Amino acid sequence: MSDDIKNFATLSRRGFLKASIAGAAATAAPTILIKNANAFVNDPKGGTVTLGFNVPQTGAYADEGADELRAYKLAVKHLNGEGDGGMLNTMTNKALKGNGILGKKVTYVTADTQTKSDAARASAKRMIEKDGALMITGGSSSGVAIAVQSLCQEAGVIFMAGLTHSNDTTGKDKRKYGFRHFFNAYMSGAALGPVLEQEYGSDRKAYHLTSDYTWGWTQEESMRKFTEKHGWKTVKTVKTPVGAGDFSQYITPVLNSGADVLILNHYGKDMVNSLTQSVQFGLRDKMVNGKKFEIVVPLFSRLMAQGAGDAIKGILGSTNWNWQLKDAGSQAFVKSFGAEYGFPPSMAAHTCYVQTLLYANACEMAGTFNPCGVIEALEGFKFDGMGNGPTEYRAADHQCLKDVLVVRGNQNPTSQFDLLEVVQQVPRAQVEYDPSIFGGELGQCKA
Repeated sequence: MSDDIKNFATLSRRGFLKASIAGAAATAAPTILIKNANAFVNDPKGGTVTLGFNVPQTGAYADEGADELRAYKLAVKHLNGEGDGGMLNTMTNKALKGNGILGKKVTYVTADTQTKSDAARASAKRMIEKDGALMITGGSSSGVAIAVQSLCQEAGVIFMAGLTHSNDTTGKDKRKYGFRHFFNAYMSGAALGPVLEQEYGSDRKAYHLTSDYTWGWTQEESMRKFTEKHGWKTVKTVKTPVGAGDFSQYITPVLNSGADVLILNHYGKDMVNSLTQSVQFGLRDKMVNGKKFEIVVPLFSRLMAQGAGDAIKGILGSTNWNWQLKDAGSQAFVKSFGAEYGFPPSMAAHTCYVQTLLYANACEMAGTFNPCGVIEALEGFKFDGMGNGPTEYRAADHQCLKDVLVVRGNQNPTSQFDLLEVVQQVPRAQVEYDPSIFGGELGQCKA
């Protein structure tokens, strides 16, 4: 048993582990979304400030949503000065004091996006208008994130995106009121391209199965760009519906395509199902073009690795963060999350926890809840001590720029959580790009 797991077991014996923490929901009168030069939506007048946690509690990405919600609740606890403080103890450029936000206790409301854009917009609108939410955050689907980000722009409310990986979120669909900490598909491609060439050579033929929505499209585009840059040829690309379940009809044609690599641009339960079924079809046992057939999963998470079981072993991909990183910020978060829930956090949990702290910190820096002041504080903000090394919220597109992890499914895991090994920590300089390449306009702050 690894030292990390022993520590979790010790915490459990001491009785510090809890399955969940109680939610606190603020009750507010319905708010009419009218803005003028002297006021903004949901300016908190009492002793509390309400945040809206909009996550998939059902649907293909529900596992990620559950972990996101755990992290949001832990962030609220730490902001209010409860618990051990987590990353409040390691964050640099910190204005937070551990007494809420600008002296107001943080409360929250939650909703289920159902991994559907329409449902997510409806629940976000309800949290803004009826619950008085001053900031909305969440999402494990880029389609959902983009839809909610657009709504928040209309409403004049900050949106701190959760797990969203499409280039479009901070590209053609970027908004002044929206911010993303998570990395994007372009960064995954830029990080993975050289590693794939090194591991599998430059003479490869790739077949793509791709989730048929904004994330899948930009993930496929990015992987094609960087694999072809390193000599690979793209044999075919096939779109698959989100939540398909049975991918056999899509996997069968791969066998006779002449491809020697399958790239699964899938996430959540879709990736678990497509990878597991690909292995069951014997793809990893095949020799094609004189080479061992390989499978690549560009975007990984520990939760997906757990679901895929042995099928994940040896598979290369990228990730935003890993709980086994040894920096002070990562270990502070892992300790807090483990004490609260009994197991280590996922990268979805990490990005959502960090986003909550970054929003609160921006309010403190600006000395106001007015979104225009908060936006100004976030744009160009540089910080460290939160698990990704030195990071910058780029002002031009509201995308965080930082290092990216290339990971591989662990061949010899020591526990049910030790499923991904870090192959390479790719420096920011290798994955950074000109924000103009994806188009879009941020727009203006209205408050």
